[in-house]
Amino acid sequence: MQNDITKHFRLSDSNKKLQYENRWLRERLKENKLSESAVNGHDSITIKTDDEHFTQHFEYIPGTVINSTFTKRNNYFTLNIGNAQGVKRGMGVISDKGVVGVVHNSSEHFSVVKSCLTKDINIAVVIENSGEPGFLKWDGRNARKGNMAGVSNDRDIKLWSKIVTRGSAGIFPRGLPVGKVSKTEPIEGKPLWNVTVKYAENYRSVQYVYVINNLLQKEQHELELDVPPQPLDDE
Repeated sequence: MQNDITKHFRLSDSNKKLQYENRWLRERLKENKLSESAVNGHDSITIKTDDEHFTQHFEYIPGTVINSTFTKRNNYFTLNIGNAQGVKRGMGVISDKGVVGVVHNSSEHFSVVKSCLTKDINIAVVIENSGEPGFLKWDGRNARKGNMAGVSNDRDIKLWSKIVTRGSAGIFPRGLPVGKVSKTEPIEGKPLWNVTVKYAENYRSVQYVYVINNLLQKEQHELELDVPPQPLDDE
């Protein structure tokens, strides 16, 4: 019994060490860097491993789920990290398997996360092999499955295609796993597919997560606010 208890706590320590190692590795992926220089005379950017040539785009704050629900219409996680660790409302949350949700609110030492099992989650996603965009939804029925809304039915959607984050809102980097297409059916009276998504993560058993801080999100939003308003009628 003593050995089993000791192994349990050692396993918990090992998981936390792996979590911090994963954070360190994630922040060094090229997807989380922006090049500060371009190749002269070409559209492509330089690819170098030296950190001095890149600007950090995203950082990952490791946390642990200490409370959660998954049987309600709108479900939430409570994390053991908050403002003191840099967590703020609106930040994306992921696990090692995929997208988990978005921070709903935070205090000094805790935060509540609106999981993908909520009515108005609205995460921008894309079908990886076709580039077809849409938004992640949940109908409140199955904790392992959601829906991708806004997909035109003039596109051929292959079963088990990967669905990943689009990255358009700046909450998540582009390309993070969300799930796979498990079913498609036409929506009556609309030129759209109802796309069923099998989630990459099992939200009933999430334990360790990362809160994503987009270090350049303010710059993106300020630039987008300067876009001229669209006319009411075509000119």
